[in-house]
Amino acid sequence: MSDQAVTMDGQRKEIVQRGLWFEEYEVGTAYLHRPGRTMTETDNVLFTTLTMNTQALHLDAAWSAEQPGFGGERLMNSMHTLSTLVGLSVAQLTQGTIVANLGFSEVTFPKPVLHGDTLYAETVCTDKRESKSRPGEGIVTLEHIGRNQHGDVVARAVRKTLVRKRPADQAGEGSA
Repeated sequence: MSDQAVTMDGQRKEIVQRGLWFEEYEVGTAYLHRPGRTMTETDNVLFTTLTMNTQALHLDAAWSAEQPGFGGERLMNSMHTLSTLVGLSVAQLTQGTIVANLGFSEVTFPKPVLHGDTLYAETVCTDKRESKSRPGEGIVTLEHIGRNQHGDVVARAVRKTLVRKRPADQAGEGSA
């Protein structure tokens, strides 16, 4: 017996992972993205050196140990934190449905992320409207919130995205 789902006419049923079409976003809804991502020293050193950010706060354990404020630990690169925060949302929200990232605003890092912290992401849809200049697309405003394993908010970013509307041939499909 096969473990593949089969439709009534004997055809195999296939589901392709995708993000949400414009019509599927609901203003005020919080989308929780799981699993989280544990941030490692390797992540920090690789991202920091790939982006040419030579800040000792990310790379130099001896220097960081002498600095007050963060318990002598190196901090995760905040741009890595931001990238991971948005990345955690892709499979659920924008995979294959986004046209463009239009920009970020209100990016904040209220608490540091340290090696070994796990980042959990959630996104709230705060606004959406049809595009005036691009038929078949809409602008969705998303507030991404990153929390550590203790539930503390460690990152927040608001971004606008240009998202495709559902194609006419897929009008009857549910959300991803």
